Amino acid sequence: MNIGIIGAGHIGSALAVRLTSLGHSVYIANSRGPETLQDVAQKTGATPVTAEEVARRGSDIIVVTIPLKNIPDLPKDLFASVPAEVPIIDTSNYYPMLRDGKMPELETGDLTESEWVQQHLGRPVVKVFNNIYAHHLEGKGQPAGTPGRIALPVASDDAAAKQKVMALVEELGFDAVDDGTLHESWRQQPGTPSYGADMPADKLREHLASLGTERTDAQHKEFLANHAKQEQAMADQGIQLK
Repeated sequence: MNIGIIGAGHIGSALAVRLTSLGHSVYIANSRGPETLQDVAQKTGATPVTAEEVARRGSDIIVVTIPLKNIPDLPKDLFASVPAEVPIIDTSNYYPMLRDGKMPELETGDLTESEWVQQHLGRPVVKVFNNIYAHHLEGKGQPAGTPGRIALPVASDDAAAKQKVMALVEELGFDAVDDGTLHESWRQQPGTPSYGADMPADKLREHLASLGTERTDAQHKEFLANHAKQEQAMADQGIQLK
């Protein structure tokens, strides 16, 4: 396939390495221009382009993996010429302390992160690759049927796009678990027990079911508090987000 990646940070680069190794043609863009991506190109085998070129190159799948706060900076008509059947993957996470600042729309619990992204992009998105560490994404994929194979939750309002993305997740070496609609994708956001936990499929399905589909006020407060502790621990360790 032709796969476009907008964002050349940890997750974007890890995906580029894996996807090129599987024989896909990968085009990667960042906010500073393709001339700044020579190191990434050498490491990953991806072709540096602009974000606009990603949208124009007839990609079969497009991945948007940039800081959440930068989503509104993308051109408003970026995906206008991209056919409706092309899945747009969103990998974003909300980090108010370390990177994004407070975003009132995401503090109330009314919107999930990817619902907010979907509104800004004006296209249905598929939420995945947000709850696994980049180095695990790059190095821990295993053949189907391997005991303990890591499972990744996949959420979307577009059933056809979700199935295409779930097939890609499987090809990358992970079990794809349906996490319902984007409104239910809070179950894979930071602060929840599945975030960074590398659960196998049976445990992930059991966990998602145990949370229910509608986020309660108590759950929202609990996961916000958990996430704040995670962010503080990351800050104490000097971890930088990209």
